[in-house]
Amino acid sequence: MSKSTNHEKKLTWWQMSFIGVGCIIGTGYFLGSSITIEKAGYLVLLAYFLAAIGTWIVYEALAKLTAEHPEKGSFRTYAKQAFGQWAGFSNGWVYWSSEMLIMGSQLTALALFAQFWFPNAPLWLSASVFASLGLIVILIGVQLVEKMENVFGVMKIAAIVMFLAIGIAALLGWLEPQKGNAGIEITSKDFLTGSAMGLWVALVYAFYAFGGIEVMGLMANELEDPKNAPKAGKIMLLVLTILYVMSFFVVLKLIPIKSIDPNESPILTALTQFHLPWIPHVFNAILIIAGFSTMVASLYAVTTMLVTLAEENDAPALFAKKSRKIPLPAFGLTTLVVLLSIVVALLLPENIFEYLTTAAGLMLLYNWMFILFSYRKLTKTTFKDHLKIGIGVVLIGTAISGTLFDKISRAGFLVSLCFLVLIAGATFLKMKRKHS
Repeated sequence: MSKSTNHEKKLTWWQMSFIGVGCIIGTGYFLGSSITIEKAGYLVLLAYFLAAIGTWIVYEALAKLTAEHPEKGSFRTYAKQAFGQWAGFSNGWVYWSSEMLIMGSQLTALALFAQFWFPNAPLWLSASVFASLGLIVILIGVQLVEKMENVFGVMKIAAIVMFLAIGIAALLGWLEPQKGNAGIEITSKDFLTGSAMGLWVALVYAFYAFGGIEVMGLMANELEDPKNAPKAGKIMLLVLTILYVMSFFVVLKLIPIKSIDPNESPILTALTQFHLPWIPHVFNAILIIAGFSTMVASLYAVTTMLVTLAEENDAPALFAKKSRKIPLPAFGLTTLVVLLSIVVALLLPENIFEYLTTAAGLMLLYNWMFILFSYRKLTKTTFKDHLKIGIGVVLIGTAISGTLFDKISRAGFLVSLCFLVLIAGATFLKMKRKHS
């Protein structure tokens, strides 16, 4: 065994599960869940359960593809192998667009978290501060953030555990809510709140909370035994689902649904009703730190994805150029995208998080759908595999179609549709130029 091999780091399946839990929990859970609860009521618990099933099916397909056919480009390469160059090109740009929208969503979430301390600060101003800091980190280098990612993951999990401990203490009567705020009484009628239509609309936001599993699929090659990737994913998603369902159940027990504010974390809303002067501030600080780390990761993903596309001739060669190891043209485009996000926050301050989250979630789901189709095309599938793929496609299709029945979600759907039309046009022109 060579020296380099000795120093090569390999993950056990449980380490990968832990990293996955820490990386996936983000603003989609801490803030996006307020939209899910508002729309679905107690059916939010079912929404996250269904989203977990769909997510597991996609993760398993990608993990098996990665284990059997390790490729640098992952799902983009698989799409190209399965359906041709047009699929690889379009998948790359759909993923770039989804990461761009996710970055905008996270930036907006950070600005909303900051309003807990600075309620009069304009959304665009707070977003500008976080964006500037994030861009500086990317320009200097993300090595420190990558090293701190595990710490941020622990902080996020610790925040959820802290909330569950406080919530359970309140449900047991050890903590009393402040006078005038919601109590913890509940009747059987409360479980009837929500509707099938609300569940349908909320499903896309539940899926968004699991965003990031496509990155975890790439890590299958980092395992000691790549065949353990499905097991690692199963444990990861089981832990996530338990944390999600338990925390939202506690939220619903502590505060009435009408108290949920789409622009505030439902967990923070629940915490502020108790005589715990410092706990909400600690929790909000953790939200900002964790949200900032994931936003920087998205900024990095947007930039590096553009460089990769350029290197593979799927984007202008200009974006592959680097100066002192920094891809300045790609970084310039990322900066422009950030500025556009801030302008949108300035022009559309109301419901901006819902618009961006819906569009980002949809673009992500389009990629997930292609992962399932690529898996079916490239591997020997059994009847059981076909059944799983069918269930996954139905769940994802249901989440996508649900956005058509809500005014705000519909706007996000139209934004994602615009991106798809632009990408389809670019794909057509590229293929036409290639064959001319």
